[in-house]
Amino acid sequence: MLEAERTDPDVGGAPGASSAAKRTGQRPSAGRLGLYHALLLGCVLVFWYAMTEPGLIPPFYFDDPTRAKFFFGQPLEVAKRIWSWFAGGSIYLHLGVTLIETLLAFAIGTALGLLLGLWLALSPTASTLADPYIKAMNAMPRVILAPIFAVWFGLGITSKVVFGITLVFFIVFFNVYQGVKEVSPVVLANARMLGATGRQLLRYVYLPSATSWVFSSLHTSVGLAFVGAVVGEYLGSARGVGYLIHQAEGVFDIDTVFAGIVVLTMCALILDFIVTRVEGRLLVWRPRAAETEAS
Repeated sequence: MLEAERTDPDVGGAPGASSAAKRTGQRPSAGRLGLYHALLLGCVLVFWYAMTEPGLIPPFYFDDPTRAKFFFGQPLEVAKRIWSWFAGGSIYLHLGVTLIETLLAFAIGTALGLLLGLWLALSPTASTLADPYIKAMNAMPRVILAPIFAVWFGLGITSKVVFGITLVFFIVFFNVYQGVKEVSPVVLANARMLGATGRQLLRYVYLPSATSWVFSSLHTSVGLAFVGAVVGEYLGSARGVGYLIHQAEGVFDIDTVFAGIVVLTMCALILDFIVTRVEGRLLVWRPRAAETEAS
């Protein structure tokens, strides 16, 4: 078999062709990947600056050369607005409120999705009874719940957290439920044959199987938690980054709108990075893609 691989016509029998093919399929190094990201971001910023700076290039869509910056803002003005926020300290109260709402919605929604997903996945009767109701609630456009929660819980932090929970919960729930259902029956049979109890099955079989599914959902849930907080602030609030964006839209200050979007995006990326690091610590047993290909 080894001889057949060496003389395979697809690789031409050339020595080292297989290793060269593997090298071409490898991902770039972390440094080179960071350089590519920086270059791509730089190209986007340069394009944005060139298209919105009056008089830099001839206008080909708007008759007035200043209308482009009115609709799309200017990257330098956005950067100045962000700098003034953090240097003057005016952003910290609003950003703190938004982060508290986001983290509470993220944590509570994840916990509820994990617990309910495990329970229904391990309880066929309860799963059958709850199935149509969960599907109906998941199919509901949850954005329409935001004003209802504002009426029920007021314009404080509670309504934003509850709305964010409804966005995070279903993502985590369905992933946990599917992760438990994907446990191999052979693994379960072998564990029971070795005398594993129900608690041991939960700890050593079901939870490890569901953990990878949970973390795959958390990366999506991070953004949804921010969406819940910002939409709630947008509909009714006296503080928060969503409140700042709403106020800026009222006076057509597009630079402030983009500044708020950039700040929220950076916070979401930081939280997603933290989730990735925690995932790497807890899922050390999972083989990497390179190890899987090598095997």
